[in-house]
Amino acid sequence: MQNYLIRNIAVVNEGRTTAQDVWIKNNRIEKIAPNITVSGNYQEINGEGKHLLPGVIDDQVHFREPGLTEKATIYTEARAAVAGGTTTFMEMPNTKPAALTQELLEDKYTIGSQHSLANYSFFMGASNDNVEEILRTNAKKDSVCGVKIFMGSSTGNMLVDNYLTLEKVFSTSELLIATHCEDEKIVRSNMEAFEREKGDQLTAADHPLIRNVEACFESSLVAIQFAQKHDARLHILHISTARELQLFGNMEPLAQKRITAEVCVHHLHFTADDYAQYGNLIKCNPAIKSPENKTALWQALLDDRLDIIATDHAPHTWAEKQQHYLKAPSGVPLVQHSLLLMLEHVKQGDITIEKTVEKMSHAPAICFQIKERGFLREGYYADCVIVDLQAETAVNKDNIYYKCAWSPFEGHRFPAAITHTFVSGHLAYANGVFNESVMGQRLAFSRP
Repeated sequence: MQNYLIRNIAVVNEGRTTAQDVWIKNNRIEKIAPNITVSGNYQEINGEGKHLLPGVIDDQVHFREPGLTEKATIYTEARAAVAGGTTTFMEMPNTKPAALTQELLEDKYTIGSQHSLANYSFFMGASNDNVEEILRTNAKKDSVCGVKIFMGSSTGNMLVDNYLTLEKVFSTSELLIATHCEDEKIVRSNMEAFEREKGDQLTAADHPLIRNVEACFESSLVAIQFAQKHDARLHILHISTARELQLFGNMEPLAQKRITAEVCVHHLHFTADDYAQYGNLIKCNPAIKSPENKTALWQALLDDRLDIIATDHAPHTWAEKQQHYLKAPSGVPLVQHSLLLMLEHVKQGDITIEKTVEKMSHAPAICFQIKERGFLREGYYADCVIVDLQAETAVNKDNIYYKCAWSPFEGHRFPAAITHTFVSGHLAYANGVFNESVMGQRLAFSRP
């Protein structure tokens, strides 16, 4: 394993930015200090003028393998993630077949060990009829990130709308329960009304009216009521509405919260006004909604009612997205550009770089109780990213690494660049070149 000495770089960690040297040895951060002196074989990297961040931990991605590999694979999307500064991902269970048994779940871990350039974990999936399989995951709470419940639309047999099932999972799961919250009855009722009114004239601009604020709020409220009743550890994914924010607090430190919330980069960046330009390319569930929701999400992120920034990276083929609104699938590929997008908001003054690191790296590590990652600390795994805030990144077909080969940011110029990405001490990406000689590692968790 190659060792690295990064010289004179602005280290962003735990609310501070300081000029330091960083010594990476045997997969880990050996030392952080000014003017480090080392001996032996190592590669020196000049960090002058650049920033070193902990690698991004994305707690919600869809990498589509197995069964949907025309859209993406763990190999292609993990590679794209690393190019964008994401060193760790947690992947969702709605593949084909869905990860609804321990055997199918472990099959995904095997694929990850063989093909993922990034560190990885996979959620156990829930359905209305696999409660006993879910509970078997309790024995793996040190090696599985959580249980995922779709309390709303999902791929395949994964919509959980049976209250007896929800009661059982919330009362007995020892793992974090992550939920997609949209009330299916409300969504279906809205869809029927819109189809009667507009028929085939429906477009992506109707999406936030069909999958509306009420659908999100009512489902999130139900999830929280189950969690509070049973003191379960609940994490609600991709909050998209101002109204839901009243359900979350900021009076406790993150490590003490039993109910936490995530916001995704596309809900922080786009609004319903953008459907006119992007159409189905930004069609996703929950929908991107009207501008006042985006404003409220930013406020809640900055005051810590929202705990984590993620992507819900969900690629579909270009051809699928070109279909009529009613046929085009929901989901946006985002994992390669999430950090760059947030750094653009840093440059615009919307958020500090320290707060960005807190929400994209520190908070996921705390929320999921990940061992020895998410911070730039001596003794921790060297998951870290060098960024150049004086450079630019122009997004084009040649540098989009998703298998689907498109991005809503194609043609955009981000006012920053990812120059180096270290995954567990391995320099997996440097100045546009990948080193795939070492794969990422399975996450471990510190849970009582």
